[in-house]
Parts: sequence; C-alpha cells; structure tokens
Amino acid sequence: MIRSFQTLSPADGSVVIERPWATGDALEVALSAAVSAAPGWESTPLTQRQVIVEAAVQWLEANEARLAKELTQQMGRPIRYAAGEIRGTAARARTMSALAPDALADITPPAKAGFTRFIRRVPLGVVLVLSPWNYPWLTAVNAIVPALLSGNVVLLKHSDQTPLVAERFVEAFTAAGLPAGVFQYLHMDHDLTARAVGDPRVDFVAFTGSLAGGEAVHKAAGGTLKAMGLELGGKDPAYVRADADLAFAIESVVDGAFFNSGQSCCAVERIYVHQDRYAEFVAGATALVQQYTVGDPMNAATTLGPLVRPRNAATVQSQIDAAVSAGARQLIDTSVFSCPSDAYLPPQLLVDVDHTMAIMTAETFGPVVGIMAVSGDAEAIRLMNDSAFGLTASIWTQDEAAAMAIGSALQTGTVFMNRCDYLDPELAWVGVKGSGRGCTLSAVGFESLTRPKSFHLRVRQ
Repeated sequence: MIRSFQTLSPADGSVVIERPWATGDALEVALSAAVSAAPGWESTPLTQRQVIVEAAVQWLEANEARLAKELTQQMGRPIRYAAGEIRGTAARARTMSALAPDALADITPPAKAGFTRFIRRVPLGVVLVLSPWNYPWLTAVNAIVPALLSGNVVLLKHSDQTPLVAERFVEAFTAAGLPAGVFQYLHMDHDLTARAVGDPRVDFVAFTGSLAGGEAVHKAAGGTLKAMGLELGGKDPAYVRADADLAFAIESVVDGAFFNSGQSCCAVERIYVHQDRYAEFVAGATALVQQYTVGDPMNAATTLGPLVRPRNAATVQSQIDAAVSAGARQLIDTSVFSCPSDAYLPPQLLVDVDHTMAIMTAETFGPVVGIMAVSGDAEAIRLMNDSAFGLTASIWTQDEAAAMAIGSALQTGTVFMNRCDYLDPELAWVGVKGSGRGCTLSAVGFESLTRPKSFHLRVRQ
C-alpha cells in the first residue's frame, strides 16, 4: 500500500495537494544518482554553474504569479505579500552567484622560490537540505544556490506543508539545463529523513527549523562526524532608546513582529522601550496593530492571514493565556477581528510582562509580542541577553556609536540598528546559543559547503 500525505490550506482546511511519501528504495535511487552526478558537476566550471543558476532564477521570475499563489495556498501568507518572497529568492540567488568567484577562489600564500603553493576550496559532495514552511523559498535558497555554485550536488526535503516549493525548485533548475542527479527532491517522512541524515553518502546537512527539530537532526547524524549547519529558533529583541525616531521605530518594529503572522525565526518577539518613551510607544503600537485586516489570505485586502495550522494557533494562544493569568495585560480588543477558523489568531500586544513568563522567553512564532519599559542601556542589554536564543537583535536609536557599544555586548548573530526582521545576503546569517550553529549567506557562507585542499608542489630542475 502506498503511503501518502495531504497538504491542507491554513485558510479553510481544504486539500491543496496530495503526494506519496518517498520510500527507502526512492532514497537509495536518489542518493545513487547524486553520487554518480557529483564528479561531473564538480568539474563543471563555475562560470557555467552561474549560467545555470541565472537561468533557474529567470524561470522563477517568469512563473512568479503561479508560485506566489501556490505559496499562499500552502502556508497562508496573504497574497499581497507572497510574490515578494519569489523576488527575494531571485535577488538572493543572484547575490550569492556574484559572491561566488571571490568566495571560492584559490588562496595563495606569499611566493616561495621553487614551489607552487595554494589552497583550493573543493566541494563536500552530497548536501541534504531540510527546509521549513514559513519562508519556504528563502530558507531553501540560502543553502541550495551556494551548494550548487560550490560544486556540490543537492537533495532537498521540504516541509510537508510546502511540498510544491521543492518540486518547483527542481523544475526551475531542470528547465535551466542542470544535469540529471545534481539537484533532486524527495518528500520524506521523519523516519526516512533521519535515515537520509545518517546515510554515509550524505556529506553535509543544512537544516532550518525549530530547536527541537535541530536536536533531532543532530541525533540522527550521531556517530557519523557529519558536518551540518543548523538554523534554529529565535526570541529576537528590539530595544527602543530614548533618542529613537519613535514614529519610524513603531512602524518598523510592529511590522517586524507581525509580518507573516509572526511566523519568522527573526521576528521581533519582545520589545524593550526606554521608560521616557514607553507610554508613547505603546500608544502608537496599539493604534497601528488595530489597523490590521485578518482574513482569507487570497483576498488582496488581507494583511494578517492564518497561522500555518490550528495547533500552532492554539500553542500561541496558550502562551497569551498563561501570561494574562500571571498578570499581563492585553491591549488589543480582539473582538473587532473576524477569524474564519481555528487557524486564525488576532494580533495582540501585551504589557505588564516580565521574564518569568514564557511569552518573553520561549519562542512564540505567532502574532503577539510583549513590551517592557527599561531604565536605560544597561538594563536593556541584560534583558536582551536573558534568553536561550541569539539570532538577531535590533536597536532603535540615532546614535550609531551607542548602537555599536550595545551591539558589541549582545549575545546574538546579527545586530541591527533601525532595522529588523531582515536578511542581507552579503552579510553572514548566523545564530548563537539555541539559535543554531554554522553560517549561511555572504562569502563566509560558502566555507561550510567546501573543504580546503592544499597543493604543495616542489619544482625540481
């Protein structure tokens, strides 16, 4: 009997697609094809790899409307925003392609008479990419494109909530002329994914997802000494200083907290505001949040769609309820929002919160954020660092020197000043503590997908 799964629309619970689960035999075929294709792809010049990446990007752009609609149907992002992820994927791929020649160039030490010496970056081999549903295109491209540019072959496993993204990625690269076996996908359940992770033919695992998911991947690879990159959860803070441009900070931080219904690893999940600006910030944020339109994500007027599944919405609501029971106060009258099903959750701001509450310490991944007043930089730094996570932190100020001083004291992978919830593909994307290990994006992101090979050639005359 063939086992299959269904992807249900968060909007109304309807079946978007049904696909069979891959079998152990399918995994064997895919890995054998990948291993066979690896030498030919490694020997392909980087310039030709770049041509294929560009052709695939152009395919994505030509199919933007269809891909955006599929994205909304699968994971619920409002259609008014969905095409932005396709454009972002194209831009990010092109940036990584532009960085590749320098990032992958030979490293040559000072000349030494009678010797030719250099370090060459060579591909690892088979890269297994495990991607999530929340930003299914952008999270996947972070690993896929640099892996291919580096000369690796790729096997992609996507979330069962966004399986069409995996199919379309491979479709794009196939249309671009990528040789067979170089880039494949499989729809794998947890058991088969664990088997793939532990398979000795897989040389590197790139995982994006929850902390628990990262721990499971690490366990599945146990004893293999396999290299991996883990981009995990976040509880990213924003600190609004007394000198901030408050109107700009309110608009940006609220968007950073609620875009994609808060379902982002780098979403703003806790806000600290200098006590002198606290009341004004809270009033402005409340007014802005009340302007959201909750509803069917296929409606162009919708600005806040459903969470990916009803159980995710229930988990977020349980954090809100627990905080309120412990003394937190809700600022948003949720009765003004119409929620079509259990997957929808109205936006919420919480005050009178503290770090004894999960809403300020555990990853929430939903449309709610807590706001605390702080006395100044020292208290803000202490609270921002009081977390099991460390992905990004944003500082809202007009004093760059202050932002540098605060940022240097923060335990985080990225420090923003007057920006949040953003990935710059020319900068390293990295987390500390429970937010993961390894690095994607930038020239540094190529390092984990290659290994150095030294050439030490003595010339005899």
